[in-house]
Amino acid sequence: MDTLVMREQPRESDLEVVASILKRSGFFNAEEQEVGVSLVKERLQLGEPSLYFFQFAERQQQVLGYTCFGPIPGTRSSYDLYWIAVDPAHQKQGIGSVLLAGTEAEIEKRGGKRIYIETSSSELYVPTRSFYTSHGYELEARLAHYYAPGDDKLIYVKGW
Repeated sequence: MDTLVMREQPRESDLEVVASILKRSGFFNAEEQEVGVSLVKERLQLGEPSLYFFQFAERQQQVLGYTCFGPIPGTRSSYDLYWIAVDPAHQKQGIGSVLLAGTEAEIEKRGGKRIYIETSSSELYVPTRSFYTSHGYELEARLAHYYAPGDDKLIYVKGW
């Protein structure tokens, strides 16, 4: 199997790739997919001042997954992990773990001390929540009925 290569700088071609990964994942609605792509656009237009940072995992120049993260305004050393998504055809190969580890390392390099991740309490996200807890994230807060009646917003955190 070819080596996984990590890349930080988004490219114009990533707009289509990110849209495709988010759509095919089955986890994100149309509005969420648009937001995910808009963050790549904003980074391409503004560069680092956008405060959106990325990790792309590639094999043979094909993007297999990505993360988007950034500092939380008004905090000294807290970051949000906005997106982590792996192409469904390449899941269960450890790519998400490599992406998360690379993102955590980059956040630490930038002076970050805590990472926050928001997700849904719905059944669909059981594997997502398990992924986070298996990587040392702890449930910090629950906002009841946030996304919809019976669908809570869960906030996970990891610090060092």
